[in-house]
Amino acid sequence: MEQKLANPAPLGLMGFGMTTVLLNMHNAGFFPVSDMILAMGIFYGGIAQIIAGILEFKKGNTFGMTAFVSYGMFWLTLVAIFVFPDLAGGKGVRTDNAFLGWYLFMWGLFTFFMWIGTFGKSYCLSFVFLSLWILFFLLATRNWTGSSFIGHLAGWEGIICGLSAIYLAMAEVLHESWGKKILKY
Repeated sequence: MEQKLANPAPLGLMGFGMTTVLLNMHNAGFFPVSDMILAMGIFYGGIAQIIAGILEFKKGNTFGMTAFVSYGMFWLTLVAIFVFPDLAGGKGVRTDNAFLGWYLFMWGLFTFFMWIGTFGKSYCLSFVFLSLWILFFLLATRNWTGSSFIGHLAGWEGIICGLSAIYLAMAEVLHESWGKKILKY
């Protein structure tokens, strides 16, 4: 009797995609950062992706495990960067924007290599990582230069990136549910 494991990738992609869209609606200038974005960063972008990554580990998928656990930790650290200074009674030191740019740059560098890891996989997955790589470098540039134009451009690009992850997640769910490809990926 064969034991079939569920595909954890749609969970991780949805956690990443929805949280990315919401944060980048802020970056594009629609809304301020709020508790909703921080909560999504902790629970869906963070914890749900880590769970998906651990399940990818069980399936023997090194790429999926590395991606989901790493980006889950990205969301948790990003929320901590926003929240920790306030936990010290307002006496915590906030990260300087230029230094935060280097944080984003390092995530962009990681994402560049993960994008290379998508070669030979689905075009949609490659697009998610390519657009995320571009997003991180736009956000780093915004933090280094203070350019609101680049920040808004990054926001729009991030919305596209997040929507592409949501699309891929739903394509995989529908494929498994219907037993055939409903959406191209």
